[in-house]
Amino acid sequence: MPDALAGILQILTLAVVLVLLYRPLGDYMAHIYSTKKDLRVERVFYRLIGVDPLSEQTWRAYLRGVLVFSVVGLIFVYVIQRMQAVLPYSLGFPAIPEGLAFNTAASFVTNTNWQSYSPDVTMGYAVQLGGLVVQNFVSAAVGIAVAVALIRGLARIRSGTLGNFWVDLTRGILRLLLPMAIVAAVVLIVGGVIQNFNGFTDVQTITGGTASIPGGPVASQEAIKELGTNGGGFFNANSSHPFENPTAWTNLFEIALMLMIPFSLPRTFGRLVGDKRQGNAIVAVMVTIYAVSLTAMTFFELNGAGTATKLAGAAMEGKEDRFGVWASTLFATSTTLTSTGAIDSAHDSFTSLGGMMALINMMLGEVAPGGTGSGLYGMLILAIITVFIAGLLVGRTPEYLGKKIGPREIKLASIYILITPTLVLAGTALSFAIPAVRDNVEKVSIWNPGLHGFTEVLYAFTSAANNNGSAFAGITANTPWMNTALGVVMILGRFLPIVFVLALAGSLAAQDRVPATAGTLPTHRPQFVGLLIGVSVIVTALTYFPVLALGPLAEGLK
Repeated sequence: MPDALAGILQILTLAVVLVLLYRPLGDYMAHIYSTKKDLRVERVFYRLIGVDPLSEQTWRAYLRGVLVFSVVGLIFVYVIQRMQAVLPYSLGFPAIPEGLAFNTAASFVTNTNWQSYSPDVTMGYAVQLGGLVVQNFVSAAVGIAVAVALIRGLARIRSGTLGNFWVDLTRGILRLLLPMAIVAAVVLIVGGVIQNFNGFTDVQTITGGTASIPGGPVASQEAIKELGTNGGGFFNANSSHPFENPTAWTNLFEIALMLMIPFSLPRTFGRLVGDKRQGNAIVAVMVTIYAVSLTAMTFFELNGAGTATKLAGAAMEGKEDRFGVWASTLFATSTTLTSTGAIDSAHDSFTSLGGMMALINMMLGEVAPGGTGSGLYGMLILAIITVFIAGLLVGRTPEYLGKKIGPREIKLASIYILITPTLVLAGTALSFAIPAVRDNVEKVSIWNPGLHGFTEVLYAFTSAANNNGSAFAGITANTPWMNTALGVVMILGRFLPIVFVLALAGSLAAQDRVPATAGTLPTHRPQFVGLLIGVSVIVTALTYFPVLALGPLAEGLK
């Protein structure tokens, strides 16, 4: 009972914090992306890169900016890893092998932060700070920029432009992510998260042995790791490591960091389209899905089957005693319903149905509330699908915020919805369908054969395609096949959807606004909220149910 009371109090505290932040943070982000005034440091940067901040871009030009910037980042992160041995603060670590370097570069540029290695014994400080932390900032800013471009597409009338990618990127970093990350890092340092350049310190233990204690600039990376829904840990144990997450209150603070921007972006959406009720409807959908998922995962973990579990009072394997079940499921729900992927407990050790909830959270598209930017534009795509379905039911042309959803718009939205499931299912199938690959996966990658081993592979490709980054840690992913396949899936899972989001934004921006009539479906009322929740869940269930039945469902019901 005390654990339950503590867990409920943590959930209520988190809810209060997010409610208090919703309006001011959402309004501030709306101001960032709508104001005509540039900061002095921004003007200097624009001159350096040759950008006119007053020049707007078509959706194609905006997309080119996203892709070019990301390709340059991919190359840079790959090269800096390969050069690690000659860089300062390398801690004596050698260059990262080619396959792992590609996988890691793809991972951090796509906001996935999947790690097929132990960071504290693989990456020196130069690579961590100059490569990975930089991408934590810029990949998060890219996601928000794309979401803002889609909002502009819905808000503008007969416009051929969506803003300027370079301006949106710069403002997202300098005005939002950087100042918030600095404050968060200071709070984490106060909470006991380490921040130094000490390398490894050998100490004598109380038993007379010697232990090597790692150091590092952890707090600064931890802050943007959570705030930008990135998730890559400085240590292999990620946020279960006491140097990254020392106490129960830092654990709750890190959860709040993950959720504050994604849950506040619907308010930004409402402000930018001129109807705050629309943002309230979207956030209501996000909160409902989040609450149901959290309840289900916590129930499964508190009621895990087995003698050992019942004697322990809950499924405590793989969980930190500092946090317990409630804080662990709160963290796990938050990290898989956003694109964070950080962990404070071993998802691989969750009960079969508890682990299935983590899978479903990602399979939903991480839209409740999703990653920084990606969650909002994913939910808006689902909203467009929803009004189209509702329009078919009543026999009229569907509209969303005064924009007609015609054949072109619904095709773009439908392709967006199909991309991630295709990548997940194809990647998982190929891992077992190609004889040579299957032999390697079964003998090297999978440590837990059978149904759970299948789920580990399914989880890996689900995490990669949805740019999450968490893993069932029983899988060994640092192999030629897994490094290459997961790297390709991460890249396609990030940028193919962005192509269709921006194309859809351009199509919507070019339209005139259609006046509302008596037959127009109101998209700010509970009826629409319920429809959107249903569409979000049903589309996912129909797509993934067969493969879930082969893995976690079969294991849980066995």
